[in-house]
Amino acid sequence: MEHSHYTPNDVDKIERLFIKTFTDSEGQSEGETVGGLAGELIRSTGEADLYGFVARDSAELVGSILLSRMRFEREIKAFILAPVAIHTDYQRQGIGQELIKFGLNVLKEDGVELVITYGDPRFYTKVGFHVITEAQVPPPFKLSQPEGWMAQSLVADRIGPIEGKSCCVEALNKPEYW
Repeated sequence: MEHSHYTPNDVDKIERLFIKTFTDSEGQSEGETVGGLAGELIRSTGEADLYGFVARDSAELVGSILLSRMRFEREIKAFILAPVAIHTDYQRQGIGQELIKFGLNVLKEDGVELVITYGDPRFYTKVGFHVITEAQVPPPFKLSQPEGWMAQSLVADRIGPIEGKSCCVEALNKPEYW
């Protein structure tokens, strides 16, 4: 399995991957929503505010993760990991975990201090994320499932509280995603 930054030629493939993966697991509506989010993140977010990584099996794109900048009142270099998709035929093989570890290593090398995600703790704790509270790290919107709010420090052993408001890139700046 090869891991790398996505290329402009990957954008449509990434969007289709998210649509298929989430349609298979959550239904057509969710597939269209998450696929649309992935496409919008890539197309509308500036290069300095977005990381995108892919996993390939030979030439076939089988996984993708996107990380976009989050800003806080306090100066901290932070990104949110969302969304993540591994092609249905390739799930439960550790590909998602390896792709996330690859991405986190790149972010760490680039001086990112904190990575946040919002998802299933049973999966994300396997790659070093810890459940946090909204008081510890404020989300941009009220969370519908606060048990899925997680973070990982890339520079310290613990995640200190971050006071004040947060904001995310425009593509994620919709309450329905939270």
